[in-house]
Amino acid sequence: MQIDLSGKTAVVTASTAGIGYASARGLAAAGAQVVVNGRSQHAVDQAIAKLEREVSGARLSGWAGDLATAEGCAAIVEAVPAPDILVNNLGVYGPQDFFEVEDAEWQRFLETNLLSGVRLSRAWLPGMVERGWGRVLFVSSESGRNIPADMIHYGVTKTAQLALSRGLAKRVAGSGVTVNAVLPGPTLTEGVAEMLADQASEQGRSLDEVAADFVLSERPSSIIRRAATPEEVANMIVYLCSPQASATTGAALRVDGGVVDDIV
Repeated sequence: MQIDLSGKTAVVTASTAGIGYASARGLAAAGAQVVVNGRSQHAVDQAIAKLEREVSGARLSGWAGDLATAEGCAAIVEAVPAPDILVNNLGVYGPQDFFEVEDAEWQRFLETNLLSGVRLSRAWLPGMVERGWGRVLFVSSESGRNIPADMIHYGVTKTAQLALSRGLAKRVAGSGVTVNAVLPGPTLTEGVAEMLADQASEQGRSLDEVAADFVLSERPSSIIRRAATPEEVANMIVYLCSPQASATTGAALRVDGGVVDDIV
């Protein structure tokens, strides 16, 4: 399958590392003009320089700012008025007991994980509908279906993304615009690698081996029995952004290694 996104502009939120970076690289390799986003200009510049080394002829631009705020969302919409593809990847996570999570932390998770996607979709979807083509993706999580007891606040925001994605797909029905959600499972991003690095060093084992043990301990229902790579998740994202995925919309597609134990 040859995915060609030449002539399309894609915004990938939080794309200086992890799944966001891998998605930006995949979209750039498919010919899209990719807008790289991070909170700091330094991080954006570093990511763009790395992408230019990895993807020959990549068409890239950057926008630095905090999309967890209404002001940040308004600013990127002004800077990039008419993208064809939006990948809502921005998110925060972290274990914390439900009874210790204050309102301010709930609000931070909601603003970052949910409302950033609400605001950007509200701003950019009408233009996609008017042009008769567009792709909106929400990077949710298997935790949106399999709510973790130690991250209830995180799981709630990821479930909300699934509802938002499905509702928006129905709202733009018949327009040529698709809206979908991707549900990664345990993924060996830079953040996870950093978390496991000391353990790997102490045990004299590779990060992949330690990550596999972590998956089997924390997500024993995993069928692949290892952590996914960011590139494996990005492959699904790039496909859903492609013309070939035109009959897939309103879907919640798992890239979780089989962690969620059902057949649909």
